[in-house]
Amino acid sequence: MGKKKCPDCPECLPAWLAAFGDLMSLLLCFFVLLLSMSSMDAKKISEAIGSLSGAMSVLEGGTKTEISKQRQLEATPIDSTSETSEAVNKISQAVIDANEMIEQGKGPSVTLDEAEDGFVIQLPASLLFKPGSATIDNEDALLFLKRVALIVQELPNNMDVVVRGHTDDGAPSVNSPFKDNWELSSARAISVLQELLLDGVVPQRLSSAGYAQYRPVATNATKEGREKNRRVEIAFFGKKVESEDKMKKTILDRAPAQ
Repeated sequence: MGKKKCPDCPECLPAWLAAFGDLMSLLLCFFVLLLSMSSMDAKKISEAIGSLSGAMSVLEGGTKTEISKQRQLEATPIDSTSETSEAVNKISQAVIDANEMIEQGKGPSVTLDEAEDGFVIQLPASLLFKPGSATIDNEDALLFLKRVALIVQELPNNMDVVVRGHTDDGAPSVNSPFKDNWELSSARAISVLQELLLDGVVPQRLSSAGYAQYRPVATNATKEGREKNRRVEIAFFGKKVESEDKMKKTILDRAPAQ
């Protein structure tokens, strides 16, 4: 009998593929070990996200970031701006809620406007007072002022509040206890100021003024314009701190002439 021929051996994978597989396994094991030994710093991640959001102009609520002097790559939020932006958002929502409570067709609505150094709430006099009166008798208005007072207490300490009263060019009625619009506008401003005091705002942050009919926002030739001019403004603004070196001396401070 002839000898049987051995069957051909099956072809194996290339030798380089085995070495490549070993290399990939070692690399995977290496990165797994790196990840297991690393520690996540939540603050750094938050700063990186804030910096990225700032660069893409998608900051929520107007929050800004600045480069810290201690670490050039650290983005830290500006606290005062953040607090002010949050307060503005709350006041905006309070204004929206107040306007929802006002029935349609009953005069101008409450508005929130931007000012040079802050922002201003404009309250129509019809929401607060009866004609010729300076007594607040509207429960919705009292609730709104209480809500504003709570927000004022959350504002930074360098923010003050000025209450300003305005009227149209019509003189108070004969039955009014006020002889002219100066007295009426001032009394209305003080009434709102006193309500804010009762609701917890510290007196050092408050002041009031009456402007009568001399700072209108609309024409007094129409009924709608006069309604807009009869208003009380609550203005929020930052204090302007001046150094003592720049303060001008008054005449009383000067030395007497020799």
